[in-house]
Amino acid sequence: MTGQAQQKPPVRILLCDDHAVVRAGLLALLGSEPDIEVVGEAGSGEEAVALAARLTPDVVLMDLQLGEGIDGVEATRRIAAGGTVHVLVLTTYDTDADITRAIEAGATGYLLKAERPEELFAAIRSAAQGRTTLSAPVATRVMARMRSPRPTLTDRERDILAQLSQGLGNRDIARALFISEATVKTHLGRIYDKLGVDTRAGAVSVAKEQRLLP
Repeated sequence: MTGQAQQKPPVRILLCDDHAVVRAGLLALLGSEPDIEVVGEAGSGEEAVALAARLTPDVVLMDLQLGEGIDGVEATRRIAAGGTVHVLVLTTYDTDADITRAIEAGATGYLLKAERPEELFAAIRSAAQGRTTLSAPVATRVMARMRSPRPTLTDRERDILAQLSQGLGNRDIARALFISEATVKTHLGRIYDKLGVDTRAGAVSVAKEQRLLP
């Protein structure tokens, strides 16, 4: 045994982003850190799941929107289910619905691509140890949601949400509830505002998470 301190092995990273240019940029950036090693790259959710199982990295840097196939949330859920690989979301999306879905899927941390490199490096090291790291804007949104009262929906809004959760479009919802499409759109706008989302999928996800749907 030498008198030199034994060096820790580098944190092993798997990159998952459907844009090759983004992956190349991250590869160059992370290459500047001697204690971080990129062991693989994935351009889709399915590829990330397969590589995570084969390479067993310490951390997967996961984008949320991955084009065709499963999205980053589903890929995170499948990878995190194994219990040995940590997933750190790295994305441009910071809506309440995106954050909620990713954290519920098992993401260890949630970082925005606008963060400084030093913040990314620190988050990777924390994620490798199973510690949660959130970008400041994300942490603010999470705390605000925890402190805010549960949204109150009208009976009609609940009816529309229930139809929405079944995958129905505006026309079918209007027919099912005997109202006009314009009325459906008006109610949807109010539902989005109350739930803090901007998509149909986001509304259903938040409604289920807050038990606003049966």
